Amino acid sequence: MCGIVGILGQQDVASSLVDALKRLEYRGYDSAGIATVNAGALDRRRAEGKLRNLEEKLKLTPLHGTSGIGHTRWATHGRPVERNAHPHATDRVSVVHNGIIENFRELREELEATGVVFESDTDTEVVAQLLTQTLGHINDPVKAVEAVLPRLRGAFALGMLFAGEDDLLIGARQGAPLAIGYGEGEMYLGSDALALAPFTDQISYLDDGDWVVLTRKGASIFDAANKPVKRAKVHSAAGAYSIDKGNHRHFMMKEIHEQPEVVGRTLAHYLDMRQGEVALPDGCKVDFSQVDRLTIAACGTAFYSGLVAKYWFERFARLNVDIDIASEFRYREAPLTDKGLALFISQSGETADTLAALRYAKAEGLKVLAVVNVPTSTIARESDYQAPTLAGPEIGVASTKAFTCQMTVLACLAIAAGRQRGVLSREDEKRLIGELMAVPALMAQALKQAGAVKKLAHDLSRVKDVLFLGRGTSYPMALEGALKLKELSYIHAEGYAAGELKHGPIALIDEDMPVIVIAPRDNIYEKTISNMHEVAARGGRIILITDQQGIEEADMPDAATIAMQAMPSDFAAIVYAVPIQFLSYYAAVALGTDVDQPRNLAKSVTVE
Repeated sequence: MCGIVGILGQQDVASSLVDALKRLEYRGYDSAGIATVNAGALDRRRAEGKLRNLEEKLKLTPLHGTSGIGHTRWATHGRPVERNAHPHATDRVSVVHNGIIENFRELREELEATGVVFESDTDTEVVAQLLTQTLGHINDPVKAVEAVLPRLRGAFALGMLFAGEDDLLIGARQGAPLAIGYGEGEMYLGSDALALAPFTDQISYLDDGDWVVLTRKGASIFDAANKPVKRAKVHSAAGAYSIDKGNHRHFMMKEIHEQPEVVGRTLAHYLDMRQGEVALPDGCKVDFSQVDRLTIAACGTAFYSGLVAKYWFERFARLNVDIDIASEFRYREAPLTDKGLALFISQSGETADTLAALRYAKAEGLKVLAVVNVPTSTIARESDYQAPTLAGPEIGVASTKAFTCQMTVLACLAIAAGRQRGVLSREDEKRLIGELMAVPALMAQALKQAGAVKKLAHDLSRVKDVLFLGRGTSYPMALEGALKLKELSYIHAEGYAAGELKHGPIALIDEDMPVIVIAPRDNIYEKTISNMHEVAARGGRIILITDQQGIEEADMPDAATIAMQAMPSDFAAIVYAVPIQFLSYYAAVALGTDVDQPRNLAKSVTVE
């Protein structure tokens, strides 16, 4: 979602604020701005659109000051125009904000009744105006913040800068992530460690309800009851990761190509490859023999990784699995058993709906296992067990390497569950691990299909609607393929279980409707091909993804094909993700859309 950065520095901070915001571009945004304290007065620059627009403004009218805050905004309240861009300011305070102030209308009406005139349509300006009014009664920024925070309802992270206070920056966190960075005579505030990586590798993460008073001497942290608290200072590895595109045109293409490496790295974390067995790392040693039901919840692409995992846990471990979209899970008041385990999947570890579902499960007495890419995230910290993916920072909004690493971790967990529950023999485990160990090399081979996929995707870019079909674990991949195409190219697409074709979608088939069939040669391959022939009989344009033998057995000379390496079917979903990603990527490039930052989307959805 939105990005926050704050700096108490020794030199002018404007350029550093912009550089930090560039590291937060991956989160998605539609406007940006910075504010500083200069000679005791607040000053700011804001711009609609990309950061380059803000940079142009700063070239024309530079911004000076050694303390400042910056923000990239993803609109929730008010259109994405400059007057709604952050920071929001009065003559006494400047505020940046992630999240939503749920009671902002009530507070706004209260302030307007006293004569306050608002300049924007946002919920954030309420905070700035409320602080300003409070400062009129309590001429102390720290005490003013202490008085105002309890009046705010919702999920939010705040950064606050005050006129006349060059050595003061206050942050607050309720539901949305916020980190503190420690420097030499400098202090920092940021949405995540990646934003602060150029400045420091010493980070503390605020807990929910915390607020912090920063000066150049350090940080004073208070909890929701305003009691002083300590939060652990941890070493961040974010600075070790490059966020450049390398030789690639887009971050997404770079991240697609990184998948063999990061999947291999993730496997190495979970497998004893010499012994051919799963060796769960410290922190996620769940005893699945004591679990009678697994409840999975996630959002977006992470949900589809969980849907693939449902097949694996049920097949390999004979473990009952419920899976739900996180935004629905807590509202349907699902009955949960004492011996159940809840599993939540999130790339960022900050997804608001997933975090809320986690808290519901914990309140119902369940143990919680989190599959996350950020081990210091809120979801990771609030879980009983943590299963990290080792994808590294993912900058492209459309998930690629995080998705395949999630599936990799879930496959390892499913095998571990099968062994613990006595479903898999030692020989079964060794066979499955051998198949998993082959996945990175198979993904590297799949990357060589880029040229073939590019031509098909160029043709795909000319249509308005697309169907994706699959069975078994290829059904979630059909859903993921449709999601990727919608996200990146804005082409309407739907994913279906191939057996559902005759229950409605077949009515859509004509010569203008491309149908992408995901069909690794598994025990239901022939049924999938039968569904494909039903499409062909009605004039549908088919793109078949299978191996060479599968292409020959399909006997469809008019079908376009993407030839994959032959492989066992158990974990083919991880490998088949690659051509699906290529299809959406190249269709988007052909259409000229913003591949890394698709319209209206954000990388980390930290509001409900």
